Amino acid sequence: MVRAFRFVVPLIAAMLLAACAGTSSPSVAGSAGTSIAVTLQEFSILVDSATAPAGSITFSVENIGPEDVHEFVIIKTDLDPGDLPVDDEGAVTEEGEGMEVINEIEDIAVDATQELTVNLDAGNYVLICNIVEEGEVHFAQGMRTTFTVE
Repeated sequence: MVRAFRFVVPLIAAMLLAACAGTSSPSVAGSAGTSIAVTLQEFSILVDSATAPAGSITFSVENIGPEDVHEFVIIKTDLDPGDLPVDDEGAVTEEGEGMEVINEIEDIAVDATQELTVNLDAGNYVLICNIVEEGEVHFAQGMRTTFTVE
């Protein structure tokens, strides 16, 4: 009887472990997504990673100013950031050829942080601030960076 007990208990434990691993691991990994920290400041956009896997991506966007309100716009495009279509002031024409605005957070106050979660397909993206105020065109002053989804 003791010999059978030594054999059955490890077998049952192994079966339970396999059953649990088979049902919980994929859903946890699939729902987690990717988090990217973004810092907006006069006049740059800094990301803690310039790449992410395709799927759910949460951008945690902090405006450290020191003075200006900023916005965060995600554009899917194969154009270089300097080749995005612009209007007469130098702001990006968000309906322009060769690009698709995916989503955005408008008017992020200094010292504020906001999150934006999007599902992104593999491809090339540009992250910009497209605010124009008092003659300052944030995009033209360098508030843009590339981002790749693999």
